[in-house]
Amino acid sequence: MNTAQQLRAEAARRILIKDGAYGTQIQARRLEEADYRGALDLVRDQKGNNDLLNLTRPDLVREIAQSFADAGADILATNTFNASAISQADYGAEHLVREINIAAARITREVADSDGRRRWVAGAVGPTNKTLSLSPNVDDPGYREVDFDTVSDVYVEQIAALVEGGVDFVLIETVFDTLNAKAAIHAARRVDPELPIMVSMTITDLSGRNLSGHSIESFWASVRHARPLSIGLNCSFGAAQLRAHIAALSGIADTLIMAYPNAGLPNDLGDYDECAATTAAQVREWADQGIVNIVGGCCGTTPAHIRAIAEAVRDFPPRLIPSVERRTRLAGIEPMILAA
Repeated sequence: MNTAQQLRAEAARRILIKDGAYGTQIQARRLEEADYRGALDLVRDQKGNNDLLNLTRPDLVREIAQSFADAGADILATNTFNASAISQADYGAEHLVREINIAAARITREVADSDGRRRWVAGAVGPTNKTLSLSPNVDDPGYREVDFDTVSDVYVEQIAALVEGGVDFVLIETVFDTLNAKAAIHAARRVDPELPIMVSMTITDLSGRNLSGHSIESFWASVRHARPLSIGLNCSFGAAQLRAHIAALSGIADTLIMAYPNAGLPNDLGDYDECAATTAAQVREWADQGIVNIVGGCCGTTPAHIRAIAEAVRDFPPRLIPSVERRTRLAGIEPMILAA
């Protein structure tokens, strides 16, 4: 079996565990700018460039990945959320994109394979800080800072490097703009038509829409053609607020559901106060409802959160993938399902 088949087989047997947030763990270490920069000759301030740590502090990245593996994670994501040329341009480090992604994939691969337990490595691909669907200029609705081909090319560079570094599949995550996600899917297919992909949307309000205005149902209709290994939600809100939206997606998606929420909502200082037991209890309700195949954590979650989540869902069977009637499904802001 290939890696995708192996993951599907294991996900049919039990609920799998994804890791938690790199950003939270890095921030907790209160690094100085010199820690990020290392010996690299870069003009701009590098503080906050978490992805660069794959090159300058690989020991720290490895330590974080290992902590999530030790907590019970079956799927380890690379520390590459902003490791694309668009995002690294903010730091003047876009020329290091290939090196960053290869290093991140190799670090995570080493941790995943270190103890003989079967784990998978997901190459994390973030949304960038540009949007294809919306204009950043309120006076010019038709203006775009980037076009589809440019974004696809940027993702090709990142994804090709992640594959070279040894990831099992690509995780297109925190999708706030559906068209950006489609550019990432297009790029993955350009790199390797058989490369397994996972897709995870983030909703920006409690009605269940992302920033480009797509509902859960229309988003799925927009990306279903890619036959993703998993579809799901991440970031957004805490687990309690996501439950209804995950349930809705679970009922229509004929693939694995992966959901990894924040540790509640941030406080006035931007910190996350929700303890591991609280997050785990809420995720346990998802498992009890039978709506998830893979669970983990996003912003604010620590190894303690992942360990608690793994314990909370251990005795629950995974969601059964539904058989979906073959119909023509179109997607705008809302989905359109044509009569058979």
